[in-house]
Amino acid sequence: MDHLRNISDARSVHWSGHTDRGHVRPNNEDSFLALCFNAQEIHYLGKIGEAPTGPTDFVFAVSDGMGGARAGEFASRITVDKITHLLPRSFKQSAMGLETGVEDVFGELFDQIHRALTFVGSGDEEVNGMQATLSLCWFTPGWMYFGHIGDSRIYYLPAKGTEMKQLSHDDTFVGWLFRTGQISEREARHHPRRTALQKALGGGNQFIDPHVGAVAYEPGDMFLICSDGLTEGLYDNQIFEMLRHPDAIAAGSPPALRLVGASLERAGRDNTTAVVIEMK
Repeated sequence: MDHLRNISDARSVHWSGHTDRGHVRPNNEDSFLALCFNAQEIHYLGKIGEAPTGPTDFVFAVSDGMGGARAGEFASRITVDKITHLLPRSFKQSAMGLETGVEDVFGELFDQIHRALTFVGSGDEEVNGMQATLSLCWFTPGWMYFGHIGDSRIYYLPAKGTEMKQLSHDDTFVGWLFRTGQISEREARHHPRRTALQKALGGGNQFIDPHVGAVAYEPGDMFLICSDGLTEGLYDNQIFEMLRHPDAIAAGSPPALRLVGASLERAGRDNTTAVVIEMK
């Protein structure tokens, strides 16, 4: 995929990730992933860190599992684990000069995860019908490629902008109503069908065509990946202000931690997860 890449002035990537089961649920069905890899090796990253950009690609992802008992927790863990095995394989193909488009890579990745969840779910009564969302960002030099399915979200905060843009589309009827301007953000947050997914990985879903896109990033750009638990407690403008204009006390804590903490103060009925990535 080298022919798709652009040159960026960004010299490093900074990230933070945090997840909490919330105030109600007994277990955490959210999972998040942070890793870097090249054609030779792969490394898991810590919850907070920074690293130089260059020959290494970075992947960050959030998955929200669903199902009875501990099925949702199992589903999200399978989802992020599959990424570590499948995505580096595509990198190696690119390094060998094989023409592999981003849509093909994400299409295969999401399909393989869907098959794995369906297979495991159909063979074990305890996790029958389990499913998961997946929102994934793949950072290469100059470009961020994203793949998404479900109602977890990917946001983009450009360095030169004064607002935050949701890159991913919520795979819900309510999400469609909001995108087409038929309801407001407040109405969408309180709609009785806001959590009814139209697409997800695993379960009985037949059509899993992921939403795929790309953004050319610059120094100062920020990205947020989060589960729906975070946006249950925070409006988009609140998220933007907390990331771009934190007060002196909040600025001393990792961005993902302060977002999750603020959301839990206002809601907390669901598992809540955030991963924040900043290019510098």
